[in-house]
Amino acid sequence: MRVTTKGQVTIPLDIREKFGLLPGTDVKFVVDGDSVRIVPAQEGSRGSRIIEHLRGRATVGMSTDEIMALTRE
Repeated sequence: MRVTTKGQVTIPLDIREKFGLLPGTDVKFVVDGDSVRIVPAQEGSRGSRIIEHLRGRATVGMSTDEIMALTRE
């Protein structure tokens, strides 16, 4: 893996998934001796980050009552 002229690298998909690095995730760089670690900048669980990422993306044209009626049938 190489650093581009813009200082960018691609984090492999399996690593992004394992550590919950979703698109738009803020990260910070932590210097650890002669190494650098990339860690999520925000606090919270992976689940809460996923929910926040998905919030407002629903495209179903149904009301909450209609959805609840479907789940109860």
